[in-house]
Amino acid sequence: MIQFKAVGSVSNFLDPRNGFSRCTVDFQVRFDPLTGRTCHFSHFGALKAQKLDLPGYERPEVKGFCPFCTDKREKATPKFTPDIVHEGRISRGEACLIPNLFPYDIHSGVVIMTDDHVVGLGDLSKKRLTDSFLLGIDFLQKINSLDPELPYHLMTWNYMPPSGGGLVHPHQQYFATQFPGNQFMDELSGSERFFTAHEKNYWHTLIDTEISGGSRYIGKVGGTHWIAPFVSMGLLGEIMCIFPDVFSVWDFKEKHIEDLVSGLGNIFRFYEAEGIFSFNASLSFGPSGQDYFNAFLRTVPRTFLNVRDFAPDFNFFQAVLAEPVCIVLPEDLCRSVRPYFP
Repeated sequence: MIQFKAVGSVSNFLDPRNGFSRCTVDFQVRFDPLTGRTCHFSHFGALKAQKLDLPGYERPEVKGFCPFCTDKREKATPKFTPDIVHEGRISRGEACLIPNLFPYDIHSGVVIMTDDHVVGLGDLSKKRLTDSFLLGIDFLQKINSLDPELPYHLMTWNYMPPSGGGLVHPHQQYFATQFPGNQFMDELSGSERFFTAHEKNYWHTLIDTEISGGSRYIGKVGGTHWIAPFVSMGLLGEIMCIFPDVFSVWDFKEKHIEDLVSGLGNIFRFYEAEGIFSFNASLSFGPSGQDYFNAFLRTVPRTFLNVRDFAPDFNFFQAVLAEPVCIVLPEDLCRSVRPYFP
């Protein structure tokens, strides 16, 4: 029922690196089995994650003004109106929930994850992650109670400068919306079409298919399944976590956060080993009352192409063609990540 379609081809040219002898280079175009969207796979192994001097972001001339730091937070960050959060802000451990000063939707919250300004992947501890997710999910559930007309719920996360985050200080975005983005809506409608056509849940079928195939199935953590999707959203690949028993934000319990945090710990250890220090992530929840669109987390590494010009890993393909480009085959990524999952 799930078809993994790829079209491979070659490009020929005379290579100046080898006396202008004839050179043949392979590439692939893959089709997402759910949405039909394409992705170009090429430049295999040509680029590596670029390292930055992260401690340098603590220097005053680099750090600048950070409203999320504890000495500025009280005066510089907004407060919720009393009908949303009576106290104005809510804290749990180091995590602090505030409204977004630049909101994406009617109810748009930010979870400041840590007191420290610069926090490397190795210091995103289990407690810091757990407190942040608990605070954010509680916010989404409360907003759904207050405003059920906003059916879709998202956590998004830009971590470190290549991700496009406005601040180095670790933070996540949580919001409810009627307009969750084109990718979300394509996956939601694709899931419903699959369910109507086959009377089966796409995500459950995908898990079973990837387990039996083996080449993209990374591992299982508690009740979650981690895969390297057939089509990747990022230049350095993508890792997805699927929650087979979660459909809406109300299904998401502490056990799911525990599994998510454990799995992310494995991913972060892999990223550190690969020299990756930045990523984008999203956690997507469908509307209540349906059983065809499962919740899932998507994480995509980000980097600069070089740290001389700070050229981003984002070009005309993504910006104007809306086409992902990836230099790592998912099957190779899976083999690299799998040892980090016990």
